[in-house]
Amino acid sequence: MLTIRNLSKTYANGVQALRDVSLNIPRGMFGLLGPNGAGKSTLMRTLATLQEADAGEVNLDGIDVLRQKDEVRKVLGYLPQEFGVYPKISAETMLDHFARLKGIADNRERHEVVAALLRQTNLYDVRKRKLGTFSGGMRQRFGIAQALLGEPRLIIVDEPTAGLDPEERNRFLNLLSEIGENVVVILSTHIVEDVTDLCSRMAIIAQGEVRLAGAPREVIAGLNDQVWEKVVDKVDLAEHQASYRVISTRLLAGRTRLHVVSAERPGEGFEPVPAGLEDVYFHTLRAVGQPAVGAAAEAA
Repeated sequence: MLTIRNLSKTYANGVQALRDVSLNIPRGMFGLLGPNGAGKSTLMRTLATLQEADAGEVNLDGIDVLRQKDEVRKVLGYLPQEFGVYPKISAETMLDHFARLKGIADNRERHEVVAALLRQTNLYDVRKRKLGTFSGGMRQRFGIAQALLGEPRLIIVDEPTAGLDPEERNRFLNLLSEIGENVVVILSTHIVEDVTDLCSRMAIIAQGEVRLAGAPREVIAGLNDQVWEKVVDKVDLAEHQASYRVISTRLLAGRTRLHVVSAERPGEGFEPVPAGLEDVYFHTLRAVGQPAVGAAAEAA
């Protein structure tokens, strides 16, 4: 269990990136949703011991994360949003180097660990290839391989599927799902579908604060029978946004599909649709002043 209590962080330029964040994160996949600039990466870097918090407490199974950084790093696996590689070094050689840094000194043990991780991430057959020749998805899987060194109890992945093609994205998400059966895995993303498919618990963060937390099914149930859909011409969009609680818009064959939240049928032409986590996400952002149209465009 990872426990976060009243975590806050303000940068030197005055931007308050985290505001009194509190979360309980159990073993398994935990999704952290939020738009760009919400504070997700600040929270991830703080948990990964890469920056200091101004206030608050974080505990991982008895380890004080903010003060016992060396102890945290022994049980931490981290895949940042920007994961650089040495392009002229092979995957096997690079992972062996990371294993040495992780403290695996015995040559035989290290060789076995490296080979096992390359097989687990489906990279063993290309272990001799230079990392510079890897596709984006292969680099991300290599990033997970290095994050798994040392049998971590906490794994943090920050925007891991951004830029991946559908096949690589599915392969990567399947790998994360397997890993999440035994350890705490925090998936920080703005892609709602990733959280819907993988995570048993989740939270939405916006403007540095936790706005909603729970199981995806539970938070979706909170919008049951309240989401309505209508397809309108572009010229009518502004009028509908002024008249209804529009939470998202999406272009559909030259017209605009609206999703509106209302306890009753909001008007002529609206049809009820099942609520989804995307609707919960947009509704939550709209409640704190985030633009619905921009959010929809980003998630799309």
